[in-house]
Amino acid sequence: MIPRLLMRLLTKKRFIPFVTGIALLAFVACGGSDTGSSTVASTSTAVPAAVAQDSSSGENSRVAPELRDTESTSASTNVGTDFESRAGGTFRRLWSDPPTLDPHQVTDTTSAGLVVELFSGLVKLSKELQIVPDLAESWEITGDGKIYTFTLRENLMFSDGSPITAADFKWSWERAANPDTESTVADVYLGDIVGINAIVDGDAVSSDGITVIDERTLRVTIDDAKPYFIAKLTYPTAFVLKQENVEAGGDRWTDTPVGTGPFVLDDYRVGERIVFARNENFNHRKAYLDKVLFNLAGGIAMAMYETDEIDITGVGLADLERVQDPDEPLNRDLVNIPPGFSISYVGFNTEKAPFDDMKFRQALNLAVNKELIAESVYAGLVLPAYGILPPDFPGFTGDIVGLRFDPDDPEASEARARAVLAESKYADPETRPRIVITIPGTGGSPSLDVEIVADMWRNVLGVEAEIQQVEWATYLQDLNRERLQAFGGLGWEADYPDPQDFLDILFHSESPGNHGRFSSDIVDSLVERARTEPDPQMRIDLYRQAEQEIITQAAWLPLWFDTEGKGLIKPYIKDYKFTPIIVPKLGDVWIDK
Repeated sequence: MIPRLLMRLLTKKRFIPFVTGIALLAFVACGGSDTGSSTVASTSTAVPAAVAQDSSSGENSRVAPELRDTESTSASTNVGTDFESRAGGTFRRLWSDPPTLDPHQVTDTTSAGLVVELFSGLVKLSKELQIVPDLAESWEITGDGKIYTFTLRENLMFSDGSPITAADFKWSWERAANPDTESTVADVYLGDIVGINAIVDGDAVSSDGITVIDERTLRVTIDDAKPYFIAKLTYPTAFVLKQENVEAGGDRWTDTPVGTGPFVLDDYRVGERIVFARNENFNHRKAYLDKVLFNLAGGIAMAMYETDEIDITGVGLADLERVQDPDEPLNRDLVNIPPGFSISYVGFNTEKAPFDDMKFRQALNLAVNKELIAESVYAGLVLPAYGILPPDFPGFTGDIVGLRFDPDDPEASEARARAVLAESKYADPETRPRIVITIPGTGGSPSLDVEIVADMWRNVLGVEAEIQQVEWATYLQDLNRERLQAFGGLGWEADYPDPQDFLDILFHSESPGNHGRFSSDIVDSLVERARTEPDPQMRIDLYRQAEQEIITQAAWLPLWFDTEGKGLIKPYIKDYKFTPIIVPKLGDVWIDK
């Protein structure tokens, strides 16, 4: 049976904009829409390979490649003729108003895509997804993997020219954890550090796990040896801020932020534009671009690209055939955008009826014909998701047994879904609680994904679900406070390439990122063991078992994985690289015209 809504769409040949590549979905975890951040090479290692190890010092010593075997030099370097020949110009793109520019409050990709260009931390992910030193020059891991000693680069400066010291990191991390900061993720990304959770709980104001040895040396002690800990420090929660800037600015300090990234905030007019300018005190090679202009006013991206208002855009289904025509002038600008490390889904609050019943959640999963939607609505440009980890992501195995609707035998699939619903305590529609799916939006057409899913639930199971839209910042607030009964129109994009970033953060019963309050002793035990398991293959196996249990218990309704997409980028824009997750990249972009 084809749902009524889907039949209408097929009859009218109506297609939604292409959702992969230049993402139009809202992503959390990140989360939000990064209008131009999706994708390139993946990695097959369980934990991303960091920079080269030097066994001559400590249990594990890592140093910035450009500083290895050289004398320490000033952190600010510019390659004379190369910089001079490339410097200048403005890169223009569409964006949305970010919920925040405070790194310690970031939970979405709309914000993170901006923040990583304004601020930075000890380490970062390179465009090849390797953990590399940033403001740190090197680090050592000792104490059976529990003690990290970071050495900062010499002569570090904030964007206003004032010095950065190890004490600034201690203040910043303790500020992130302080309840007054209202970070919803401080314990997620910094909670492995001894003493941080006491600050989060309001029982302390400083952490014994963060020790300032001297101006350039910071020692960090974590609660157990966790191979992914260093990757967490690439997330904005661990970025360094200038104390005087934050305290003097109060609630509006981000109007004039002092940062450490390749750019500074030059202008921000809500709903109109954000302008970045080059940070002349950047601690690495300065950015080539004079400015980056983020258009916040909206508009039809393809039309804006064709009229030279923006320099980059994704290609929607309506334009895909045209731009792929070799005789079309736009064809010369066409680029492939490999899939991002993300998943879209409908989430269930498993503590709110009727989603507190596993059989009910399983029935909802079994009633959705994802293959039909993927082919008929998205023209095969999304991949139906039956697990949690995206293809090619570290820990992905491909052997997760999902709750599938069989498109080759729809009658049997529908009968199976109804049979499972009949085993639920909410089988009777007369006594079933009202169902409301909340999605981000501001009054336009609801998310097509969610509309069709709700239509399938109605047709196959007789389950009615209302769809309500709320503004994006409000949506995030309600999501983080676990007020929503069911939530859709969003996805999760990885912050770092390790399965812990999906399976532990999203599904451990005590994780603040577990917005559906899913609770399973089996899953908790598996991901807790994986946190400290030193053997990479054993870690993957533990995560595989956890993922299977999550899917079997139908904690979510997974919808789509990203697939390779198409985008347009002006031929004069050089060295813009698509990456599967948010990383700083605009400092390398230059304009050749």
